[in-house]
Amino acid sequence: MSETIPTRFENAAILTEDPACPRADTMVVQGGSIAWVGWADDVPERFTGDACRAVDLAGARVIPGFVDAHMHALMLAAFSTQISALPPAVNSIEELVDAIRRVRATQDADMWIQGWGYDEELLAEKRSPTRWDLDRGCADAPVCILRTCGHIRCVNSRALEIAGITRDTPDPAGGQIERDENGEPTGVLKETARDLVNPYIPHASLEDDVRNLVDLGRLMASQGIVAATDMCTLDGTDAMPALRAAARAGLKQDVATYVLWDYVKDDPAFRIDTKETDRAQQVFCAGIKLLSDGSVSGRTAWFDVPYLGADPSDPDACGFPTCTDEELDGAIAFCRDNTCQLSVHAMGTRAIDRVLAHLDGIAPWCEGYPHVRMEHVTAPSAQAVETFARTGIGVVTQPIFPYAEIATYRANCGDERTRTYYPLRTLIDAGVRLCISTDAPATSWATPSDPFPNIKSAVTRHASTGFDFGASERIDIEEALALYTREAARMVGFADLGMLRAGYKASFVVLDRDILAVPADEIDQVGVSATYIRGERVF
Repeated sequence: MSETIPTRFENAAILTEDPACPRADTMVVQGGSIAWVGWADDVPERFTGDACRAVDLAGARVIPGFVDAHMHALMLAAFSTQISALPPAVNSIEELVDAIRRVRATQDADMWIQGWGYDEELLAEKRSPTRWDLDRGCADAPVCILRTCGHIRCVNSRALEIAGITRDTPDPAGGQIERDENGEPTGVLKETARDLVNPYIPHASLEDDVRNLVDLGRLMASQGIVAATDMCTLDGTDAMPALRAAARAGLKQDVATYVLWDYVKDDPAFRIDTKETDRAQQVFCAGIKLLSDGSVSGRTAWFDVPYLGADPSDPDACGFPTCTDEELDGAIAFCRDNTCQLSVHAMGTRAIDRVLAHLDGIAPWCEGYPHVRMEHVTAPSAQAVETFARTGIGVVTQPIFPYAEIATYRANCGDERTRTYYPLRTLIDAGVRLCISTDAPATSWATPSDPFPNIKSAVTRHASTGFDFGASERIDIEEALALYTREAARMVGFADLGMLRAGYKASFVVLDRDILAVPADEIDQVGVSATYIRGERVF
């Protein structure tokens, strides 16, 4: 958009998410910002007639652009070049073996074969692949397939050999090397055990990362996403250089990054440069990410009751913690000292309560956004809900999980427990600071960053199979949109995003139908006609 000639978007159905002016039909954009928004009869004279370019939206629904407050942008971008172990591409272990075999035929034995997204309940065999399965696809080159949750890797025998993992290798703290009845590693590496192979997996080049991120930006623009996050890499890679280079190369979205505490906790010299934390920048570092437990689908989230079918005498029957108390306290102290945000992954009830016990009583150390945000919060106790509301600690949750992974949730936790998970209605009614996001690519969905199935799940509480996973926790469509725009921007601290208000960035979406009027079970059929980021039409 020109800096001098404004554009007037008129004849629109605008949902602003601005409590002071929630609805409008006209919006004026100048440069990269919103100059005015309101009703046609009230347009200031300086924006009438030929003083503006006019764009007639013919009654189309306009909303602020989506803000994905929890995704893994660099990981998602890289996955575009790897094997997708999800339907419809892969429906069984045998099809995964065939896919590995095809990749091996195109590359040398010294090159890793990588894939992502497998979920036992979506595979015909209803079990995890093992090293021996992957060996049938390729025995002479290392193979690594990441589970959908991102917390578990399955590797072949060659990868175990390269990493030096044998039957005598002890489980690392906060992780498990899965073993068969004879004590042999199966190739399944859970939680921190997945890190044992990280040093041996080659990193993509900066040029590859930039190209993949720019491509991801185009995909996100087509989905109406104007801002995103990189909630940490799993191999210790610093995402900032690639994201900033991608921004120079054409990535349009605002992006916040988080550094995984595991990779910096033992470095007393580590600091986050204040130049990197300025939220006025397109790409900035928001803070630290800590993993306190695992995933529901991987049976490693830390609950207060055992998983279905687990031996109650097994110390890990309820899942397990993935960090120590000292690591948790260290991350809290670092974020307080550096005035940056702390993000803590906690899914299970015991994990949530444990983290809150360490935080309760500590005064907030950030202004304008939560000093602490807790990720996922699958099964909070009543006490946890009260603590969230009282302390201002934010909750970033993902209704797409039960929507896409319902078979796994039912198998691992049962129907009754599953219906109480992701209690959006309860959290909102309690006054908890809340937003929704995708955690893309860490879910079993073919297009994991797509906002619309996620919104549908929150509004209907029906899984992709039609299973009702708790009607009492439904929220309405306007609440869901607020959680994906205004509240998501506030959660991260994105400057001047999430509302269509004068002075805010002109980052908005024109929908192909009115999402406020379509039946709830058709929300996932809504599409994007146009996406604008800072005044520029990018889709």
